[in-house]
Amino acid sequence: MTQATIFAISSGAPPAAIAVIRISGPKAGAALNELCGREFEPRRASLSKLIDENGALLDEALVLWFPGPHTATGEDLAELHCHGGRAVIAAIERALSAIDGLKGAEPGEFTRRAFANGRIDLAEAEGLADLLSAETELQRAAAVASASGTLSLKFESWRSEVLRLSAQVEAALDFSDEDDVSELPEGFTWNIERLEEEISSWLNRPRSEKLGEGFRVVLAGPPNSGKSTLFNALVESEAAITSPIAGTTRDVIERSVAIKGVPFSFVDTAGLRDSAAEDIEAMGIDRAKGELAKADLVLWLGDEGQGLVGAWEIAPRRDAGDYVAKSEPVAVLSARTGEGIADLKSRLLDAARDALPKPGEAALNSRQHSRLAEVAEALSAAKTLTDLLLIGEELRRGRLAFDRLIGRATTEDMLDALFGRFCIGK
Repeated sequence: MTQATIFAISSGAPPAAIAVIRISGPKAGAALNELCGREFEPRRASLSKLIDENGALLDEALVLWFPGPHTATGEDLAELHCHGGRAVIAAIERALSAIDGLKGAEPGEFTRRAFANGRIDLAEAEGLADLLSAETELQRAAAVASASGTLSLKFESWRSEVLRLSAQVEAALDFSDEDDVSELPEGFTWNIERLEEEISSWLNRPRSEKLGEGFRVVLAGPPNSGKSTLFNALVESEAAITSPIAGTTRDVIERSVAIKGVPFSFVDTAGLRDSAAEDIEAMGIDRAKGELAKADLVLWLGDEGQGLVGAWEIAPRRDAGDYVAKSEPVAVLSARTGEGIADLKSRLLDAARDALPKPGEAALNSRQHSRLAEVAEALSAAKTLTDLLLIGEELRRGRLAFDRLIGRATTEDMLDALFGRFCIGK
């Protein structure tokens, strides 16, 4: 069965000065002939009138023709750079729909065809999805590294090494009756250990999801300790209600912000105390305790030494008459006057940069991390074995994990979930 030719607007939502309508599939060339009445020179922009089936002029557009397979999707591909008004786009899409064998694209269908036709692998597709959803500079840089093939090259090099090690095992098994080749090559186990160590170092890196979630900072302390005032100062908005009345904050308040391109999630919580004034406040305290467990960092505004292990001691309300100094605070500040806020933000930036993937550094997502952990587990087992058949089986298990990692072996459900993240036209 011949695959349908798809089309969709691939530029921003109209209206706009220019809209790009992309056509991909076996009838992309025929669609151009029907719209324009002529053929086009490959990979050269040409100005042409677009005509519908009744001979009515739709628009005058810049037309580009890319015969496959060396295209973004691996298929015949065409682009119409037309005027970006809603009526113009709608008229062209109606004309394309009237052509036999053409249909509107589903979300992510262009990229899925690129994957199916070997133009990109799974890691590059995931990087592209992250790039489209990037909201901070760190997210963009990490996504570009993945989408450009940095991770794919690393995965392929590791897979090639596992294949080489497997071939050595197979050779030893094939010629095990001959004395001079009955053993594995010198350094075989060392090579497995070296590969396992390199993969383990990647597994210990921060994952890419942290760039989307942000470095999670939870403000904690007793009621009326200045948490909400500090929270507002950090997110630079009046997100939380402040009051001298204890217990004003009853629920978790969360805001995501970027500071110098670094993503943060700041969380304001209910004041912690042993006995709550009412059931609603008690629920807020329970939720606050839950947030402490999820935090990357806790800012403790209560009595010194009473916070969680590893929490930063903050001496707040420096301008208040009842200010209580701390012996070794990370920050002394007044959120009302701004004293100490800039220094605290600087320290938070340093902590977040240590915990998040480095700028421009490719980072594993959860799926990639799981598959790579399977490889590391297989290598760890292989280096402890002496039976050649068992060693070969563990290396085969590692190869299969790499195939699932790269996309040579995967499930339709997983692909549906991935490409469903893309917009129509991508």
